[in-house]
Amino acid sequence: MFRGLNQAAVILLCLVAWPALAKDRPGEFDYYVLALSWSPTYCTTSNGRKDRQQCNSGRRYSFVVHGLWPQYERGWPDYCRTARRYVPNRRIRSMLDIMPSKRLVIHQWRKHGTCTGLSQQAYFDLTRELFARFQVPARYVAPSRPLLTTPHELVHDFVTTNLWLKPDMISVQCGRRRDRANLSELRVCFGRDLKPRACGQNERKSCRAQALVMPPVR
Repeated sequence: MFRGLNQAAVILLCLVAWPALAKDRPGEFDYYVLALSWSPTYCTTSNGRKDRQQCNSGRRYSFVVHGLWPQYERGWPDYCRTARRYVPNRRIRSMLDIMPSKRLVIHQWRKHGTCTGLSQQAYFDLTRELFARFQVPARYVAPSRPLLTTPHELVHDFVTTNLWLKPDMISVQCGRRRDRANLSELRVCFGRDLKPRACGQNERKSCRAQALVMPPVR
């Protein structure tokens, strides 16, 4: 009897644990998010102030790639098993114009790229390809003074400039304050076929600030 109970307990444990074990398999996801960070905001944070490569190199970054993330409709995979954790220096250097930190490039591959099912080269090539589709509205290219806008206006400007986008394909992320908060990043959603699509549940918790501040490019 006890043996039967133990076997039943093991089976039940496997059934409960299986989704957690199975969810992070490379190539098993629903859509992509391309996260575009507003570099001047990042550089005001404690992490940014310590990031000499992105924030103290003398280069004037505005929107940069945070990462390309495979997503489920709810939740996301990360740190999938791979035999290729190492990112060669030549590949890192090839990405620094749009992902301006060696540590960022390595981290994005290990946490997110490994779950795409793509080779390392293909992952970074796709990241660049999707980023290259965007035209940043003129007022956001290199502002020398703080910009004050709203989440709605920012999305409107990007949709107007990039006619292939719709508002539900973009999520604005910002600080926690409801009255006025700094822009953190834009997240743009693509299907597995690489066509733009409406974002899933993960990106629907977007910026709720009434006013959105974009620190200047320096």
